[in-house]
Amino acid sequence: MAASEHRYQVHVSWSGETRSYQSYSRAHRIAINGKPTIAASADPAFLGDADLPNPEDMLLAALSACHMLWYLHLCAVNGVVVTAYEDRAEATMVEAPCDGRFTDVVLHPVVTITADSDADLARSLHERAHAECFIANSVNFPVRHVPVIKRAG
Repeated sequence: MAASEHRYQVHVSWSGETRSYQSYSRAHRIAINGKPTIAASADPAFLGDADLPNPEDMLLAALSACHMLWYLHLCAVNGVVVTAYEDRAEATMVEAPCDGRFTDVVLHPVVTITADSDADLARSLHERAHAECFIANSVNFPVRHVPVIKRAG
């Protein structure tokens, strides 16, 4: 199968004055054609607005959502009926004097399946979802998952 190329575009905008590091607003807007605009900021540790998502939040959300979407796909094609999925993902970022980087992400998916679905298969599909996730395949830090499988009812 030939490789497919997908392209993405966003428009990030900010206005203000950068007279000093402490004085300028970190609030900005992220626009994607045809989709709702996202108001965002920096992490509060970097003088951002704690009420707005920041790039670190969005990276973690992208990893969690990508895993979930692949997992649901794999369940659907393998006969595992999922009725609910929830993840409380966590990330660790280390800030050093000259750089900062994510060092670890842990996904904590809690998946509810129907009583007649195979729980062992449901659990094993997390490994395949991780291997297929475009976002996880694009980062240079470990992305782990600790799934919990529940039966409906």
